[in-house]
Amino acid sequence: MEDREVLVGGVNRVVREGGLVRRPAGPWSGTVQRLLACLRTAGFTGVPQPYGLSDDGAEELVEYLPGEVGHDFAAPEVRSDASLVAAGRLLRGFHDASAGFDRQGDDVWQFPAREPTEVICHGDAATYNTVFRDQLPVALIDFDTAHPGPRLWDAAYTAYRFVPLYAPDEVEHTLPIPEAKRRLALFADSYGLSQEERAQLPATAAERLRVLVAWMRQQAAAGHPAFSRHVAEGHDRRYLTDAQWIESNFAD
Repeated sequence: MEDREVLVGGVNRVVREGGLVRRPAGPWSGTVQRLLACLRTAGFTGVPQPYGLSDDGAEELVEYLPGEVGHDFAAPEVRSDASLVAAGRLLRGFHDASAGFDRQGDDVWQFPAREPTEVICHGDAATYNTVFRDQLPVALIDFDTAHPGPRLWDAAYTAYRFVPLYAPDEVEHTLPIPEAKRRLALFADSYGLSQEERAQLPATAAERLRVLVAWMRQQAAAGHPAFSRHVAEGHDRRYLTDAQWIESNFAD
C-alpha cells in the first residue's frame, strides 16, 4: 500500500499503514491492550486506541497518533517551560486514569510490579515516547514497559528526560544546576507531587537509572540486539554517571 511507513525506534521496528500501527507483540501485549482500552474508556485520550493482535498473534495493533516525536532535549519542542508543564500534566492524567485498571491474576508485564502499586507506570515516559503537537506533549506511545508501581517511580524518569537531569559531561544537553533545579520544581508542580515525593525524587531518579542499567546489561547478556548495541555504545555508563550526579547535586 502507498500510505505505509517503517518507523524504527530504539528497540522495536514498527510499521504504520494509514491510521494503523503494527508493532511486534510480546507476552505482555494482551495486558497492554486491556490497559489502553481502560484508559480510553476512562476518557483519557493521550494514548492510542488499541485494535487487538494480528491473526497470528505476532503483532500488536494500535492507532497511529499524528504529530512529532521529541527525541531529546536538543529538540526545540522539548526545551520550553510550557512543554515541561504539559509533560507533567500528561503523565499525571495517565496515572490517574490507570488507577481504575482492573488488574487480573493472569496479567503479564515485561517489567515486574514495584511496590506500592499505586498506578500503572508507563515505564519509559520519555521524550522519544511522547507525541508533540504545536510544540506541546499530547500523548504517550510504546507501552511495552508498562507495569504496576508507584507514581514517583515513573515521574522520576520522566523528569530525568524532560528537565533534563544530565551530568555536565553531556555538554550538548546539560543545564546549569540552578536552572535544572528550577525546571525540576516546575515539573513537580505540574504533576502535583507532594512534599514527601519531592524529597524522595532525586534518590528515586538515581535508583531508577541503576535499575535500568541492570536491565539493559541483563538483556545484552541474553543476546538482545538492541540492548547489546546500547551497552556497546555506552548508554549504561551514561546513566550511571547521571545517577551519581543527581544524588550529589539535588538532595535539597
